Amino acid sequence: MRKDSKRRPPVLELQADGAARQVQNDIQVQASEPTRGQRGSRPQSETETLILSNEEVPAASLFSPGRDLSYMEDYFFHGPTMLVAVDEQFHIYDLNPSAIDRLGFSLEEARACHCKDVLMCRNLNGTQLCGTSHCPLTRVLESGETLSSDEMFLGARPDFSAEYAVNIGPARIASRPGAVFVGRDLSTVKVANQVRANFVSMVSHELRTPLNSVHGFIDLLMQGHMGTLSEEQKKYLGYAQEGVQQLMTIVEDILFMTRSDSGQFEVKPQKVNSRVLAKQVVNSLKFQALKAAVILDKDIPTSAPLLYADPQRMQQVLNNLVANAIKFTPPHGTVTIRVRPHPQQKHMVLFSVIDTGDGIPPKDQPHVFERFYQSNHAMQSKMGGYGLGLSIARLIVEQHGGMISFESAPQQGTTFYFTAPLYSGQDEE
Repeated sequence: MRKDSKRRPPVLELQADGAARQVQNDIQVQASEPTRGQRGSRPQSETETLILSNEEVPAASLFSPGRDLSYMEDYFFHGPTMLVAVDEQFHIYDLNPSAIDRLGFSLEEARACHCKDVLMCRNLNGTQLCGTSHCPLTRVLESGETLSSDEMFLGARPDFSAEYAVNIGPARIASRPGAVFVGRDLSTVKVANQVRANFVSMVSHELRTPLNSVHGFIDLLMQGHMGTLSEEQKKYLGYAQEGVQQLMTIVEDILFMTRSDSGQFEVKPQKVNSRVLAKQVVNSLKFQALKAAVILDKDIPTSAPLLYADPQRMQQVLNNLVANAIKFTPPHGTVTIRVRPHPQQKHMVLFSVIDTGDGIPPKDQPHVFERFYQSNHAMQSKMGGYGLGLSIARLIVEQHGGMISFESAPQQGTTFYFTAPLYSGQDEE
């Protein structure tokens, strides 16, 4: 730690209760308190006095009676969070030791600088925010409100630049408006997330080859290439094939999410007939519906609207929603795919997947699109799943510029809605 990081912090000017008087003189805590290491054993009866321009004012007149704020000073000195006070003239007023270490400036150097020469706030694209309407200090001073959990790059010196989650709140700095930056370094978190993503991607890729091999050999056995099979053998091989297919789907979904998180996911839109799309989904899921004794139906006008979308990805969305509806619809229930031009948004098509199931419990509804979310509902436990289908559906829909939502009520079924762009000759432009 730098030598100057062991100093005592300047105490912010305080406003006396009752008289609303601004205190502009330095505030010193009377040295009657014990050393920092003895604070925990200090008797409660011991009094603390603030000296204001040679006028003694009891601490209780500024703070609630008996309130010990020494822990705030301890956090200022020893906390890992970066604390930076900036005045209304955009000059650095104070840094805590963590900020000194992370920004590479001593307090004396920082106080002689404009905040852009110390912090140099940048968004995640690397665009500098200083001097623009997006400058966080400008936004706080103009609105008087705290900015919470903004992610940005801080640090003007190349070797001291890092990504932070920042809270910026208004504060009185030398009796004038100012702001305090509270920054949590995200560098180690980002590195850990990247390592985890790389590991998941690598494992998923490695699983692909043996799973494809097992799936292929089961197909050969089922087709009789290795000899005639009994009905019982075919039944058990069918169970094995179903399990392998489920594993392959999980691997593909995890790879999809990993590519999306790393910015490698893109859509390839083209003209798509919504009727053909719905028919493909019905055909691919008819055996699942038959096994569950659920009726699978379509409600699509003769002149089916055309989409401008990635057909493979849009089929994936519809497939995820319909498969989910089949799982949670009791026997003899119905799942319907409906397609209509959007009644308000003339450039969009509205898809609906309607089921007559038990509905989504109200406590689970805020979480249905979260990754890996699993309900404690008895039906969820029975049906299984790993909680990625709806997250992937939302990601694909939003990538197309659409929106996805749902309506559900207990014992009244659930309807999922999503929108997709209407084809209007986009690929001819």
